[in-house]
Amino acid sequence: MSEISAKPRARDLGLPFDGLTGKFNAITDVAGVEVGFTTLIEGEGSVQVGKGPVRTGVTAILPRGKRERPGPIWAGHFNLNGNGEMTGTHWINEAGYFISPICITNTHSVGMAHHAVVGWMIDQYKSFLQDDHGWAMPVVAETYDGLTNDICGRHLKEEHVLSALKSAASGFVAEGNVGGGTGMMTYEFKGGTGTASRIVPIGSTEYTVGVLVQSNFGARRDLKILGVPVGRHMPENAVYREINAHETGSIIVIIGTDIPMLPIQLRRVAKRAAIGIGRTGTPGGNYSGDIFLAFSTANDIDLPNMHGQQPTNYTLDYINDHYFDDIYRATVQAVEEAVVNAMIAAESMTTVKPAGYTLEAIDHNRLRKIMSQYSIKLVLFE
Repeated sequence: MSEISAKPRARDLGLPFDGLTGKFNAITDVAGVEVGFTTLIEGEGSVQVGKGPVRTGVTAILPRGKRERPGPIWAGHFNLNGNGEMTGTHWINEAGYFISPICITNTHSVGMAHHAVVGWMIDQYKSFLQDDHGWAMPVVAETYDGLTNDICGRHLKEEHVLSALKSAASGFVAEGNVGGGTGMMTYEFKGGTGTASRIVPIGSTEYTVGVLVQSNFGARRDLKILGVPVGRHMPENAVYREINAHETGSIIVIIGTDIPMLPIQLRRVAKRAAIGIGRTGTPGGNYSGDIFLAFSTANDIDLPNMHGQQPTNYTLDYINDHYFDDIYRATVQAVEEAVVNAMIAAESMTTVKPAGYTLEAIDHNRLRKIMSQYSIKLVLFE
């Protein structure tokens, strides 16, 4: 990837999260999934609309990599609170699949990201879109970074989105101030992009659940990490409280898996993201867009050209609901850890509207001390 990060993660601090992770503890542990970023950081001071400061970007997730023909990516979608946007969900709710990359950016750049992904799909899926009558309905989601970024300046351009798509790769995933998460806030600390994964044994097969979050939500007083009320012990520099404002953040949760599932099953998995973020303390907010998508890379079938020979039926494999408890547990664990990873990797950033404040990164040493005071045994993970 273009932005490999050596930043510490929650487990590097010894935080004892439950569950067995994949090799990278990332959404890319799901075979075939690729992630790319473009990060834009320029300027300091108060906002001059159209000039900056710029602290934003875009995150691209390719569930099946850069293939030349699209196939259905089976999916389920759930809104915990709908004060936000995720395009493409009408068809996901109707048909149970999508065929595009997923991009996550800031609130005012959804249109540009959508435009760019359509162009990418036209070039990437030439036969499907140019030679036949296929159409593109990209999945593009957002959270609001106006606290730290000149969001009304709309600095994200088509080339930035195309660069994120081009750079997408498997393996390590950068976290914190990268991609769409660059200017985001979490529990009034600096937040951003986070990821995690879990291995789920079912029968004789080991499956993977991977999560990526764009974390931009929460009030400091509510923050809990592994059940410890960390926010109460670290009340300083809580920006929204200092400027007497309501929380205006959101969180996008993308859950990927190689477990074969039907769309209705994936929607049930998407709902569990609410429990994962709930473990970090949030009750949900009126101004927050808490929007979740779960997809499966299993049941990889071809989409014939509209005017070609069509099969009369398809046969899909799907997991027995009996085994869902383990899937739910893995999802909740990975979402919780991904949110904390976003905070641990983040770096402090000044605010731009209003100017003069600093969105502080959470203090690692102080966090470890607080956890120890609550008899949380810190563990060094290999």
